[in-house]
This record gives sequence, C-alpha cells and structure tokens, in this order.
Amino acid sequence: MTKKVKKTLNESDLQLINYNPSLLHLFASFLKLGLTSFGGPAMVAYIRKMAVEQKNWLDDGSFRQGVAICQTIPGATAMQTAAYVGLRLREIRGAAASFIGFGLPAFCLMITLSALYVRTHNLPIVASVFNGLQAIIVAIVANATVSFAKSYLKDWKNLTTSLIAAIMFWWRINPISVILLAGLLGLVLKSKQSHKMPTSPITKKFYSNRNLLLIVSGAMFLFYLFFLVNPRLFKLAALMIRIDLFAFGGGFASIPFMFHEIVEVRSWLDSSTFLNGIALGQVTPGPIVITATFIGYLLHGPLGGLVATTSVFLPSFLILVAVVPYFDRLRGSRYFSEVMSGILSSFVGLLLSVTIRFASNVPWDLPRIILGVAAFVALILRVDILWIVLIGTIVSILVL
Repeated sequence: MTKKVKKTLNESDLQLINYNPSLLHLFASFLKLGLTSFGGPAMVAYIRKMAVEQKNWLDDGSFRQGVAICQTIPGATAMQTAAYVGLRLREIRGAAASFIGFGLPAFCLMITLSALYVRTHNLPIVASVFNGLQAIIVAIVANATVSFAKSYLKDWKNLTTSLIAAIMFWWRINPISVILLAGLLGLVLKSKQSHKMPTSPITKKFYSNRNLLLIVSGAMFLFYLFFLVNPRLFKLAALMIRIDLFAFGGGFASIPFMFHEIVEVRSWLDSSTFLNGIALGQVTPGPIVITATFIGYLLHGPLGGLVATTSVFLPSFLILVAVVPYFDRLRGSRYFSEVMSGILSSFVGLLLSVTIRFASNVPWDLPRIILGVAAFVALILRVDILWIVLIGTIVSILVL
C-alpha cells in the first residue's frame, strides 16, 4: 500500500491493515458462510460475528455504518453487507470476492434444483410438495408485509402512501411508477419534524474509480453482445436490472416487481410456477431474489440462469461501491430521507397486494389452510424459516 493511499485512510482503516486478508481468504470465508446463509437479512448478524468478533476485520462502528448503507440502497441486504466488508478490506476486488463467495452456494444449488424441477415437477409426490409449499410461501410473504409495516409505517402519512401503493398495484399499474409516486408523496406529505439522520464523519474515498469504470464498461459490453446475438437474453437481463434498481428495502422488495413483470405483463411463467420458484428460493441459502436464477433457467436454460442472476445482483453491487464514499452526506439530506420514507412505505402496500394475489392462486382446502396459518404463526414466533419449509415439505408429502 503506497503512502498516498495511506493518507486517504481514516484512523479505523489504518488499524485494520494488520488484519488485511487475501482475496482468496475473503472468498473462502464468505463461501463458507454462504453455505449456511438461510434467513435472508438475518444473515447480517452472522456476517457481523465473523467480520467484527471472530476475525477483527472491522470495528463495530464501521460495520454498523455499512449495514445502514445496505439498508438504504437497492439490493439484498445480506449480499450487500458481504460486499461492504470486502470493500473496506480490499477495495473493489475485495468487494467482488466477498460478494461472489457469499452468493455462489445459493446460485449453484438453485441451478441444480431448477434442473430437477424441470424433470420432476409433474411427478405426484413433487406436485404434492409444491402444493403445500405454496401455502407456506403465502405465509412468508404475509409475514414480510407485517415486518415491513412495523418498521416503516410510523404515522398516518406512511400509512396513506402504503394504501395508495397497494391500490395502484392491485390495478396492475407498473410498480416502478408506484415507487416514483411514493417518493414524491414522501416529499409532499413530509413530517414537521426533521427526518435528518445523525451522521458520523464522511467516509473517505480509499479506492480508485478506475476499477469501477472497468466493471461498468465490461458489463455494458456484455449486455450489448446479448442485444446483438440473443435479444431474448438481453430482454431478460434488462428486466432483472430494472428489478434490482428499484428493490429498496431488501430482497423481498423485488418480489412484487418480479411477479408483475414475469407473470402479469409478459406471461413468461404462470403464477403457480412462480410460487414454486419462490419456494425453491426459500430452501436454498441466500436471499429470496435468487428466485431470478430459477426464472432464467426455466426460460433459457443454465445460461439464462447465469444471466438472470448476474443481472439481478450487479446493479446494486455497483451502486454500493459508488455510494460508500459519499453516503454520510447523502444520508444527512432531509429530502433524501423523506423520499426514502415514501418509497419504503410503498413496499408495504406492494407486498400486501402480492400476498393477496399469491393467496388467490392457491387451491385452498383445510390442510393447506392449517399449514399456511401454522407457518405464519411460526414466523411471527421467529422460528427459523428453513425448519418451517422442511417441516412443511414433510407434511405436504404425508397429507396432500
């Protein structure tokens, strides 16, 4: 590390030089963690335990600032947090090593499960499993709606924005238009009290823009090749990029967009198959947005799975890398806070409408009702989602 670079590091960064891991070590550490990364955003606590307590890579203050960044920008929170740790330790290459390592197990397992699904989904026992899991998926999305509501609906203004978003989405208005309107409502219905968040000293920039520009340029070139060689893959990539760019609030925020665009607008999959993809996303490690791999595989095989996965994660990764040096300045803006308040409120409405749509596509009978209600209660009681899905699978085989 040169003297010039050292001068741009703050004191906490200098303390971490002795703990600076290699890129291979970063990749291997997050690969191991990614193998058991069930629970989506809950994995942030395990990333903290590894990075702060076990390996002393970051101090607690730096880690908390990273979590705040990842919760504010689009993308799956746990994936973004993994990238943030790598970014602070080994710049952009470290961010890529951590990000890929953490997400690779979920991708590989989802590709495998998607291939098995294509070959076995018509078998009676497999059909029974997915019939039961669909009721559990309704419970999972309903629980996410409740969790979002508790976090973001603080007053009547947030509630108003949420209800308007739910109505608009129910009328099949484009979700991106709903999000933009919600941000505007956040400004119009602004609170009399300042939403300005406290900030720590602005994170200094400790890496060059050159690597970021190289990644962006390379990605744009690949997408251009898709456009020339395989327009269908290009359309899939463009859609996943758009979904990721508006997925504020974590991976669950992408579900309304995916459902609207894939099922309702383009009819690439039917609602039942989409629900099955979400079910597979819950039995794999990683964020629920890994469902994109399933969608891509069913549409265009393994290459489609790779393209969809890359496209649904890359934009938010690039945003993280670009925003980190300036986040405190952005976070301290009153206008930014009000826009984000409106956007996050709208996701409650979007998730509510998706819960209702998912529920309407499930062939409810007494066993499914009991299974769905039991799953919802278990989620409220904070039972690990992996156990809920596994037990639901066994019950579905035995009863349905």
